Amino acid sequence: MAKQKKQVKEKAIEETLWQSCDKLRGSVEPAEYKHVVLGLIFLKFASDKFEQRRKELISEGKEKYVEMKDFYAMKNVFYLEEISRWSYIIKNAKQNDISLKIDTALNTIEKNNPALKGALPDNYFSRLALDKTKLASLLDTINDIDTLKDDGQDVIGRVYEYFLGKFALKESSGKGKGEFYTPKTIVNLMAELIEPYKGIIYDPCCGTGGMFVQSIKFIEAHQGSKKEVSIYGQENTPTTYKLAKMNLAIRGIAANLGDKHADTFSNDQHKDLKADYIMANPPFNLKDWRGENELLDDPRWMGYEVPPKSNANYGWILNMVSKLSENGVAGFILANGALSGGGEEYKIRRKLIENDLVEAIIIIPRNTFYTTDISVTLWILNKNKKQRIDNTKERPKNYRDRTGEILFMDLRRWGSEYEKKYIELTEDDIQQVALNFHNWQQADYETTYKDVPEFCKSASFEDLKANDFSLVPSKYIEFVDKDSGIDFDTEMKRIQQDFRTLLQEEKESQAQLINAFKTLGYEL
Repeated sequence: MAKQKKQVKEKAIEETLWQSCDKLRGSVEPAEYKHVVLGLIFLKFASDKFEQRRKELISEGKEKYVEMKDFYAMKNVFYLEEISRWSYIIKNAKQNDISLKIDTALNTIEKNNPALKGALPDNYFSRLALDKTKLASLLDTINDIDTLKDDGQDVIGRVYEYFLGKFALKESSGKGKGEFYTPKTIVNLMAELIEPYKGIIYDPCCGTGGMFVQSIKFIEAHQGSKKEVSIYGQENTPTTYKLAKMNLAIRGIAANLGDKHADTFSNDQHKDLKADYIMANPPFNLKDWRGENELLDDPRWMGYEVPPKSNANYGWILNMVSKLSENGVAGFILANGALSGGGEEYKIRRKLIENDLVEAIIIIPRNTFYTTDISVTLWILNKNKKQRIDNTKERPKNYRDRTGEILFMDLRRWGSEYEKKYIELTEDDIQQVALNFHNWQQADYETTYKDVPEFCKSASFEDLKANDFSLVPSKYIEFVDKDSGIDFDTEMKRIQQDFRTLLQEEKESQAQLINAFKTLGYEL
């Protein structure tokens, strides 16, 4: 009997790329890895799409059209001249001028495709002066990645998230934990709750555009059309702004990200915008986001206190409130501290509740993000909680009057573990939470919704008033035994893993330090 071949577990794209980045050590700062890799991933992805479309045309007997841009544009595929194709880059991977060839390829793609204006790196690889051998090795690694294998994945966003997670605590820019790509499962949950089928979608801090990518996938999965939505966003970091334009353009998603990268607070690119849906994951607890005497009379705070300069959380909230249309709905992630802060935050939060804008508060499990292990909150704001029938959804919605009510949900015990230390909500989790939320909203909620201990509670305005307008779910959701909420074994294993990681990082740092001295001729 023939021996059965042992199945080899395929490495994830992120892991493969991370290992390949070891080859860049010494020639480029670690903080640059993600930009080097994503520029090349884009080039490979664009080329793979181009070659796929080229084969389609040939199989359809349209070989004479394979060099005509229009036949690619009609399928949202970028036309690539020969010098911009991945095959050309790989063929020349070991040439001395490979960095220049990569820059030329990117520049030519941008020049031939107006949707990419200002999106691609400009002479980036030439300026980095990467070691030729190391760059060739990285190109070989990327050449083995099938970028079209899983059309449901946001390749650029996934890689960006992974790399940010690896370097968030090491980068010297001071941005650290607050700036990252939002995990796909959280975006999916947000989309299932606010259902952005038709109208204007806005993200005031759009990062690499992953929120928009997953929103469009949600719409198409529910038989909607991306032609019925308009996308507006803004991003402050120049390289991330370029990545967002790149990420959206390659998928044929038209978006207005403003004339340039800019700070949402000091240089709002969409001042008169009124959005039907807002989806956002602002930087957590951003400090010194405005000067002491700046933005004091900004119209976005009209009717509220000026958000404190010590923390931008409520600045983000009020920016989004000011952008909502008359039936607008917002879903966004914030650190849990925003649920109960004092001072100006307390006054703003109380006013938001009194103005009946808060619809739901949902605690997300810990370790959901690569770059922070804290538990965070998903907020849902709604400008119209009155009774009405909405025909813009997949199925007509008969909303009941929810005036003065807020739904609290606690998902800290939900989700499944992956990569040993991270948690993600499963598709089943997302559907259960969304069903519970929509049942609570509907006219027949008395037969489909009920408060469940340790999961959900529909709180009244009087409940909120009695708790001094705190939005902490545990003040409203019934817990069977609050003192036994901690699983000692699980917590100790998490702490054990954290210390193991810290010790390993310290060991690597010591080895690098010893090696650095050894290179200079001094043994430690």
